[in-house]
Amino acid sequence: MGDWRVGTEDEIRSGPGRHIVDVDERQVGVFVVDGELKAYESRCPHQGGPVCLGVVMHRVEAVVDEGGDVVEERYAQATANLVCPWHGFEFDLRTGRCVADPRFGLHRYDVTVRDGDVYVSR
Repeated sequence: MGDWRVGTEDEIRSGPGRHIVDVDERQVGVFVVDGELKAYESRCPHQGGPVCLGVVMHRVEAVVDEGGDVVEERYAQATANLVCPWHGFEFDLRTGRCVADPRFGLHRYDVTVRDGDVYVSR
């Protein structure tokens, strides 16, 4: 089936952390996550929203004391979620799985780099 060229590795890695391209009548988002390139179709499984255009934010975690009381809330820097702009569904950028219900996930593409160009599998 072939691959889609989505840009150069330099432009994707030096950009804002996401690179959105239109390929074969669909939109694909390429993200830099912990130094790796991840690619997802920009179609939320909930109602088809343009998920790759959503906000990327770190998961909020609670710090709990010995008695079970929350003493602090903070951003978990190791976990970044992509939030669909239509209805707020969150997806783990490392896996594409829905945070609230892991049975759902984004359509993921394999990413390869050849001669400085980035390709996603069709």
